[in-house]
Amino acid sequence: MILIMQLKIPRIILAGATSGVGKTSITCSIIHALQKQGYSVQPFKVGPDYIDPSYLSSISKRETYNLDVWLMGKNQLLNNFISNSKSDVSVIEGVMGYYDGSSGDSNYASTHHVASITKSPVLLVLDASKTARSIAAIVLGFQKFHRNSRISGIILNKIGSKKHEILCKSALKKTKIPIIGVIPRNPLLNLESRHLGLISTLDNKTLKNKIEKISKIISESLDIHQIIKILKNTTDLPKKTKPVHKKTKTIIAVALDISFNFYYQDNLEALRREGADLKFFSPVKDKKIPKCDGLYIGGGFPEVLGNLLGKNQTMKKTIKKLAEDNLPIYAECGGLMYLTKSIFNHNKKHKMVGVFDAETKMTEKMILNYTKGKITAKTLISEKSHNIQGHEFHYSQLDSVSSDSKFAYDLEIGKGIRNHQDGMMQYNTLASYGHLYFDSSNYAQIFIKNCLTYSRR
Repeated sequence: MILIMQLKIPRIILAGATSGVGKTSITCSIIHALQKQGYSVQPFKVGPDYIDPSYLSSISKRETYNLDVWLMGKNQLLNNFISNSKSDVSVIEGVMGYYDGSSGDSNYASTHHVASITKSPVLLVLDASKTARSIAAIVLGFQKFHRNSRISGIILNKIGSKKHEILCKSALKKTKIPIIGVIPRNPLLNLESRHLGLISTLDNKTLKNKIEKISKIISESLDIHQIIKILKNTTDLPKKTKPVHKKTKTIIAVALDISFNFYYQDNLEALRREGADLKFFSPVKDKKIPKCDGLYIGGGFPEVLGNLLGKNQTMKKTIKKLAEDNLPIYAECGGLMYLTKSIFNHNKKHKMVGVFDAETKMTEKMILNYTKGKITAKTLISEKSHNIQGHEFHYSQLDSVSSDSKFAYDLEIGKGIRNHQDGMMQYNTLASYGHLYFDSSNYAQIFIKNCLTYSRR
């Protein structure tokens, strides 16, 4: 007889009827309200997003973990959720519209898919600003679109008046779903956005203060006691075995500042688990990187502070010299841009590190895809050919790419750097537009193995 241990995790998911209904600010507000009730809160974010998690972390004072079926797979996602739900309550912010999946006709990787995997009750957020009685038809559609919608409560956002509220509430009685929030329309409750979504909260005290203010105001329009009742009415989940942490054996420097801050928390923890001591530094402000056996440069907005990055000659020369010395360097998106010869933005060219014989040009068109393909060459994160799934999210392209450039990824889905190729290689450096989830393979283990090889030369 096999005994399966069960775990009680009070939890809830915030889903939107569409994008832009206020999920992030309302999720922050629920976290704030729960904390005021004495609960510690662990935040999660559905999908591959990097910026929304910084808002949730800012208000919860805890690292936010991503939940993405495409990147992780069903079992790894559930394991990630269970192993990281160490607080009194877990709150998950959804992505896009509730049933919007990895393709237009698929529920796969949607917020509803994640709700089904984690067996979580859902609060549906609706923008009521341009509707009244018709809002009931919208909710009934969401209820019946899937056999088990898991919708346990409704939050009405941008209500224009008391009369508007009465009309919406009256119509919604037919759905028999409780209304647990009615938020008045107020332009002061909107969060600013930038071209890739919201603005990162890293080193932004003004924005952090605004998030706290907005969360406090919105929380007063929520029935937090009803929300607590819903999140506690959940089924148990199987208890997972904790991963074994290896003894620290190498040092990896990680670029982290306002220009480079797109990292999955799980990727950083995977490196630590495999024996890496992570040392953070700023390519914008610092003159040197910490003594290390490997370098990780994540995504972000290098074009925004391109002038300051370009002026930091000491940092650029140091990184280029280390690359030429075959230090293992792994870079994604913004990190890739930084390692090219230059970034051209708003008619200004900023000289970058120059590891790769290519130039970065900012564009008006956003590239946003899940990616799928194969690693076809031995790299610093892989020793043999195998399938990969990731995502790409950027407003730039590489121009003047040398014909001698070598690529490690062939993409079946995704644009990549050139002709559906990604993973540019030079020296012992691997850089791509695509972002990978380390625990989808043994990427962290092999990266650290290469770091150890370098340190023992």
